[in-house]
Amino acid sequence: MTVEFATFPRVTGFAPVQYAICLKGIVWREGLRFLHQRERFVAALVRPLVWLFIFAAGFRQVLGVSIIPPYETYILYEVYITPGLMLLIQLFNGMQSSLSMVYDREMGNMRTLLVSPMPRWFLLSSKLVAGMAVSLPQVYTFLAIAWFWEIEAPPLGYVAVLPALVLSGLMLGALGMLMSSVSKQLENFAGAMNFVIFPMFFASSALYPLWRVREASPLLYYVCELNPFTHAVELVRFALYCQINWVSLAVVGGCTALFMVGAILAYDPSRGFLARRGEPGGGGA
Repeated sequence: MTVEFATFPRVTGFAPVQYAICLKGIVWREGLRFLHQRERFVAALVRPLVWLFIFAAGFRQVLGVSIIPPYETYILYEVYITPGLMLLIQLFNGMQSSLSMVYDREMGNMRTLLVSPMPRWFLLSSKLVAGMAVSLPQVYTFLAIAWFWEIEAPPLGYVAVLPALVLSGLMLGALGMLMSSVSKQLENFAGAMNFVIFPMFFASSALYPLWRVREASPLLYYVCELNPFTHAVELVRFALYCQINWVSLAVVGGCTALFMVGAILAYDPSRGFLARRGEPGGGGA
């Protein structure tokens, strides 16, 4: 009975088991690609570790952090920036995954997948899930190294932060996928990354509390408040201490849906950017 239900064709012509096989294949391929690119894993950790071990040591005496939620006592500067550095790993991973999407769309496996009978929205969602899944081991490796540096969260916080990392990883990956849909060449996308990664990271609460930003520049404070990366950082920061920032949760969830819908529409062969340029991805169902 169970087998009959699993293989029963739906309205789309595909059974749930066939969707599961497709998702498994895309996630598995992304995982293998990540394992074969060891320098990618090292590079993902170098950036946040440099900030944690070098910059934080220099800024510790300059940037004091008062008692702000979710912290109940005064904290060291390196403790404060840890959630932002975790999201930095996911931000770079999401952009790198989307960079590979530009290549795959031109001459890789996504060129074939995008013209396959499988629904396009499911293929893009699977690619997004695969990129997010790859980022999680990198983040937890960073947390393990930080733990040896005596930067510790409550034990339960390492489990509670997982849903926040999943949601933030999906949001940043969806943003990168939306960017990849409007980029025709690898060089153009690589350049565009610099106009997204660094402004999102620096104009956020990743490196300094927003109350300090407001004291220095009210305009920059509002920019940081509107930055979805700020809310992703705060979502992770609160989750590490087993708390929920409901405003940040709503913003990150809404931005994830918005970016993903935008990417799906952009990759739609009838109305997306690919169709307007006549690219290979714009001719399939």
